Amino acid sequence: MRRILTALLALIPAASVLGGAADKKLDVYWIDVEGGGGTLIVTPAGESILIDSGNPADAGKPPRDSARIVKVAKEVAGLTRIDFFILTHNHRDHFGGIAEVAAQIPVGTVYDNGEFPGGRERPSAEYLAFKADKRVVLNPGDTLPLKNLDAGPKVSLTCVAARKEVMKAPADAKTTNFENPRRKPDDFSDNANSIASLIRFGDWSMFVGGDLTWNIEEKLAVPANILGQVDVYQSTHHGLDVSNNPVVIKSVAPTVVVITNGSTKGCMPEMVQTVRTTDSIVGIYQLHRNERKGEEKNNVPDEFIANPKKECDGNYIKCAVAPDAKAYTLTVPATKHEQKYDTK
Repeated sequence: MRRILTALLALIPAASVLGGAADKKLDVYWIDVEGGGGTLIVTPAGESILIDSGNPADAGKPPRDSARIVKVAKEVAGLTRIDFFILTHNHRDHFGGIAEVAAQIPVGTVYDNGEFPGGRERPSAEYLAFKADKRVVLNPGDTLPLKNLDAGPKVSLTCVAARKEVMKAPADAKTTNFENPRRKPDDFSDNANSIASLIRFGDWSMFVGGDLTWNIEEKLAVPANILGQVDVYQSTHHGLDVSNNPVVIKSVAPTVVVITNGSTKGCMPEMVQTVRTTDSIVGIYQLHRNERKGEEKNNVPDEFIANPKKECDGNYIKCAVAPDAKAYTLTVPATKHEQKYDTK
């Protein structure tokens, strides 16, 4: 009897590792790092991809962002490791938490921009030193070596932009009809170098662009729409107006937009107007209620906001894509919101 019990207990960690594989869904968690980046993806094969990691702990204070990431990864997603980490760019609110995460849960392969000509901003010493299996520079057109189940839709993650360059347009990419699109001043910060990713699971797809800015975003849609249409669009740059180029948003025609804002960061008027006037968009979600004075109108109803109160509880938003990838469900656990959408 003792031998049988031991065998059963040995199976428990394996089951938690394969939490994504248990129901064959693809899960996405937008973790609240209060205006930073922290998107966790769990594939049907149980592999995990963390894109960005929020801020490091302030001096003398316990970790906030990394603790939230680890809590969702371990307690909600049932993970025992992060298989892949993608750092979109070298800003503190994106690289800051990963060293603390890696101290609590193993990290496999790290993807980032590495060192490159014109790269003026560098991550912290802690980022460069944290333990991982290996580190790889990600280039436009590269794909992650993700596992797939023998049956069912296939999952992939393709780097579509990095270091101000975009991948070559696919042969079937449609030419866009935007003539003389509006430009904004050139961005010389590391935001413009952001790694942008296109995640596909069967017919379902999602765009995650880090803090990519306006003029570089345009390259994804003009003269050809490199991305095609997507189901879910994660706001670039937390919903700031220097990003979220309407040429891209209207070209990819998402059904759902998730705005990864903070209470006073992002979710800005021009961006909000763009998503509200894009015909394809029927669901808009926010990580935080916009608390900037005079911008109360730049909010969705509280039901669609993970943290609708000024006192932040660190709540997340989840997207679960069905095993056949024909539909997906957005949930806001804190408000008990749940909405099913059909895949394009």
